[in-house]
Amino acid sequence: MTDAATRLARALASRYKVERELGQGGMATVYLAEDLKHHRHIALKTLRGDLTASMEAERFLLEIEIAAALTHPHILPLYDSGEADGLVYYVMPYVEGPSLRQRLEREPRLPVPEALRIARQVIGALDYAHRRGLVHRDIKPENIMLYEDAALVTDFGIALALRSAHGGHVTEDGLIIGTPVYMSPEQALGDPVDARSDLYSAACVLYEMLAGAPPYTGDSTMAITAQKLVDPMPPLRAEVPDEVKAALARALATKAEDRFPTAAEFAAALAPTEVQVMRARRSGAGAGPSIAVLPFTNAGGGPDAEIFSDGIAEELTNALSKLDGLHVVARASAFAFKGSAEDVREIGRRLGVGTVLEGSVRRAADRVRITAELVSVEDGYRLWSERYDRQVDDVFAIQDEIASAIATVLEARLLGAPTAYARAPEAPTGDPKAYEHYLRGRHLWNQRTASALQKSVEEYGRALAVDPRHAASYAGIADSYVILGVYSHLPPHEVMPKAREAAEQALALDASLAGAHTSLACVRALYEWEWDAADALFRRAIAHNPQYATAHQWYATNCLVPQGRFDDARAELERAQALDPLSLAVRISVGLRDFYARDLAAAAGRLRETLQLDPDFGAAHYFLGHALIAMGRYDEAAATLRHAVTLQEGSPETVAALATAHALAYERASAEGILADLERRTRGEYVSPALLAQIHLGLGAHEAALERLEEAAALRAADLVWLKVHPIYDCIRGHPRFRALLGTLHLR
Repeated sequence: MTDAATRLARALASRYKVERELGQGGMATVYLAEDLKHHRHIALKTLRGDLTASMEAERFLLEIEIAAALTHPHILPLYDSGEADGLVYYVMPYVEGPSLRQRLEREPRLPVPEALRIARQVIGALDYAHRRGLVHRDIKPENIMLYEDAALVTDFGIALALRSAHGGHVTEDGLIIGTPVYMSPEQALGDPVDARSDLYSAACVLYEMLAGAPPYTGDSTMAITAQKLVDPMPPLRAEVPDEVKAALARALATKAEDRFPTAAEFAAALAPTEVQVMRARRSGAGAGPSIAVLPFTNAGGGPDAEIFSDGIAEELTNALSKLDGLHVVARASAFAFKGSAEDVREIGRRLGVGTVLEGSVRRAADRVRITAELVSVEDGYRLWSERYDRQVDDVFAIQDEIASAIATVLEARLLGAPTAYARAPEAPTGDPKAYEHYLRGRHLWNQRTASALQKSVEEYGRALAVDPRHAASYAGIADSYVILGVYSHLPPHEVMPKAREAAEQALALDASLAGAHTSLACVRALYEWEWDAADALFRRAIAHNPQYATAHQWYATNCLVPQGRFDDARAELERAQALDPLSLAVRISVGLRDFYARDLAAAAGRLRETLQLDPDFGAAHYFLGHALIAMGRYDEAAATLRHAVTLQEGSPETVAALATAHALAYERASAEGILADLERRTRGEYVSPALLAQIHLGLGAHEAALERLEEAAALRAADLVWLKVHPIYDCIRGHPRFRALLGTLHLR
């Protein structure tokens, strides 16, 4: 540790255990420490020596004490402060999440809705403090921490305390308290400041989140200040709504009196805009009504009863998605809140919907009680509720009644006049026993593991044994076989023909099943390499159900990206994200689109963002490893891929990628050892030859790699379809055998 850290650790040894330095900022050095009394990690900050040399420590600590009284969900509180061995320190909670600065280093421009959400939380914190007479004076990305979905303002009152301790001279001895890029013109000039100065700084931060850089930059404080006094706000990208641009222009006015008078008014100017942006992301849904169906609570039943209650919610999601004009959030995002005690209004906000349907299911023998409640996200009011006590055989009629009731309520409350929206779907029919087997199949399919997928096929088969005309079960079989083939759990020639047969049987019984069209499209693209036919099937699936997020995602990932149609893929993935905003799989697909389009930094940023949501998501580690390989960061890639190997239990994909990273890092012995192990594994399990080809390329054995790729083509390996766009193949693109392979796959 440094001398200052050693002095601090010694002086505070009875209260805090200093562990390591976390970083240095413009005013302080931050240490990770343990609060010995409360057994928790804290952030211990000490002021720079040049700041403390001439200031009044007692006056500083008095101002800190005033700031410590702030209590707000978006203000990081101050726990403690004091002086130890000549070092002035203060203590705050340790937040494991990144700062906004760290986030912007990975992703310079944030999505508009996310930037607005963060800005409104920061401005809300400022409004709270301003109403109590406190001004921050140093709002910047470094002083905003991101934890889960919350933005937390740090160092509140520190700049004020420093100013007071230095006798009010902001520029005494050349000292500038604040950060020039984010300071208001009056603060940079040393004039008195008030709450409107904070609004200027917050506007600079919001501008940077939207544009990728602050509005005014320069080599010196004088140069930056001159721009702020003379130049208008630089233009923003087209997708930023005009209302946001107008609000920013006002908040960035040169004169304080021309800005918003209060933080609350600045926030209000952005609040309706945030809703408009969320609605715009829904594409076809426009500004119409929207809903999320949360998992229904299993009220007093075992695992089978829970499968039944989950199935009810999923089937209601499917039924409501067929209503004209209603935006319905996909199952994956809604089910992310299963078991959550979070307020329904917060859930609705995170999902970007206006209403939420929740309920419970209690099943006993052949009787079922279903309660359902429709809640407004805006005010938490109950718009509609009902309880159904019926025979299990009546479950289809109950679902239809709920969907019809919701259509009627939303029409009356939100639309004001009858429209094509309030058209309930036809009630599903079928044998209840077949339906139960089908629900078990869907439950297993959603787990996506090899064993669960194979068991799901068995459950769908049991459903068809009871009801041979149950089209949804045929579609379910097709879904399962496609995933088994795409994930290389089983050889493609074993599962893809079965997927095609099941999908065609489903469509023969019900030509409107979007899922069956989607599975058939995947077979045509990934196994048969008939890209035009696949394209038509994907578009047909979307026409039947525009709100089927998986169709948009798989259309982009499995059809458009392999052909290099990256702009079209982006549009489909944006639609998938609007429908399924919390889906990790969709987030990974967005990262993959960037990866194959050679926007490697963006791809790595998106994949790291996904890992912030779920650090144990093995697929994100795997694809991040590939992005790092393409960036030439082989050691970092190897570390990431070792984690993927552990999380995915040594899957051939992760092991092969790790070997490729070793090979490119000139660790030949390690790469060759893994290659030999994978070749031995081919005797007992399916390992795509394309994976072995990638290791050969890393080792520089181009002819051996081409042989493996030709073997993969003979087996119609699903992962071969990335041949045209995967960076790993760049070194052999000019080889005649490689060009012949592209022709075999019908990839122009």
